[in-house]
Amino acid sequence: MANLGRWLAWLARLAWLLVAIVGGSAVQQAVSSRSDAVRYTAGIGCWVGWTVVMLALVVASVHALTVVRVGVPIAAGVTLAAGLGGADALNLVGLGASAAVAIVAVFSADFGRTFVQASAYGDEERFPLRPPAAVAIAAVMSWILWTACLLTGPLLLAAQSWIAGAVLTLATIAGVVFLGPRWHRLSRRWLVFVPAGVVLHDPVVLADTLSLRSAQIAAMRLAPDDTDAADLTGPASGYAVEVKTTESITVVFAFTPKEPNGRAIHLTGFLVSPSRPGGALAAAARRGLPVG
Repeated sequence: MANLGRWLAWLARLAWLLVAIVGGSAVQQAVSSRSDAVRYTAGIGCWVGWTVVMLALVVASVHALTVVRVGVPIAAGVTLAAGLGGADALNLVGLGASAAVAIVAVFSADFGRTFVQASAYGDEERFPLRPPAAVAIAAVMSWILWTACLLTGPLLLAAQSWIAGAVLTLATIAGVVFLGPRWHRLSRRWLVFVPAGVVLHDPVVLADTLSLRSAQIAAMRLAPDDTDAADLTGPASGYAVEVKTTESITVVFAFTPKEPNGRAIHLTGFLVSPSRPGGALAAAARRGLPVG
């Protein structure tokens, strides 16, 4: 799976290179009849965005994963905008296809694990967790609104639509400040295997990291339908891994407006949702943890 993640990273880089080659022509056609200020703003903006994402694709890390997963889908928005601006069908198909390949690659589980593992410390294996459904929907909706502001605000300023352009540009900046850290938390959710045991690092669901020594783990397995383990997945869809403990463990859920101090529970088993549950269980078995 590690090799697949590296191949997907190279596929994403190649597809992103094609986005620049084909996308530049599509954007140029879309703004060819506009003022010099609009053409320069569109061209410079596209090249700056493309460069930032390419650098993130080249230098794998957790922060780069957030940049890539926020930035790459913007190419789909550029494709739509270029189509509305009058770019020809051939360029739009090329840009859309390249963007689609890059999007599929960067949102794959193995790509995510490669980038998360690149920031790992020493002898640890990180397995990204699938996002809670409600959080994922909120992230997508906020991203759509933010991207619309990003693509239109600067162009409206360049076209001297000062009020609308200023409002949308300020909304773009505010989105980076307030939404950026929330999107980044989705990249920082991992089930981690370390020499001493297992760590659940999930700032979305938990108020603090949950660490278990190997001696505290009674069993790990794919969760059965009738499990009574505490759900620490968010909840997230798909298969979950059940972790049984040898003693009662205290867990505090993340702070919310209704529960500003969090909510503590005591458990002897919990569910987590690694994007590759089979790979996580295989890693646990390799480290001598009780699996099955």
